[in-house]
Amino acid sequence: MSPLICGFADTRTTAGLTLMSSSIQDLCRAIAQNTSYDAFAPAFNAQQWETLASYLQPFDLSAGQVLIDQGANDRTLFFIESGALSVHLIGDRGQMQLAILNPGSVVGEGAFFSRLPRSANVVATGSARVWRLTAIRFAEMSNRQPNLALELTMGLGAVIARRMVNKPKRVAVT
Repeated sequence: MSPLICGFADTRTTAGLTLMSSSIQDLCRAIAQNTSYDAFAPAFNAQQWETLASYLQPFDLSAGQVLIDQGANDRTLFFIESGALSVHLIGDRGQMQLAILNPGSVVGEGAFFSRLPRSANVVATGSARVWRLTAIRFAEMSNRQPNLALELTMGLGAVIARRMVNKPKRVAVT
C-alpha cells in the first residue's frame, strides 16, 4: 500500500480562506499510481501535499518542447503529472534515447542535488504537465517546512538510488 494520501476535499475553508486542492490532487494521484521500479513515493499526508503545492509551479508542455537542455546549469526539479517525457543524450554518434518517463515520475534530480550541468535532454513526447520546484523554492521550504523538505529529499534519494542500480537508467539521472 502506498504511503501517499490523496483524499482531498475539492475545497475547504481555513481562517476564512477557501483553499483549492484539486490542482495538486492530479499530481498526487499520478505519483500514487506510478508502479515503476524507480517510483517517487514520499510519505506525505494531504496537508503536506497542499503545503508542497505552495512551493511548486505547474507547467504545461507541448509535443516536442524541450524541458531540460543537456549541459544547462539549472537545478530545477520536475514532477510529471501527465504525459510522457523522453530522456536522451546527444553525443559524438548522435542522439541516444535513455528513458521514457511517465506520469508520477520525477526528472532533474541529478542536477538538483549535484549542482552539475544537466547530463541529458528531456523532451515532451506529446502534451504534458509537470510541476517544477526551483532550488530557491526548495531552500525556502527547507527553512519553513524542514520535515516536508526532509521527506521530499529522502524520496528523491530513493529514486536516485534505484536508478543508479539499473545501468541504462543510471545515465538517465538528469
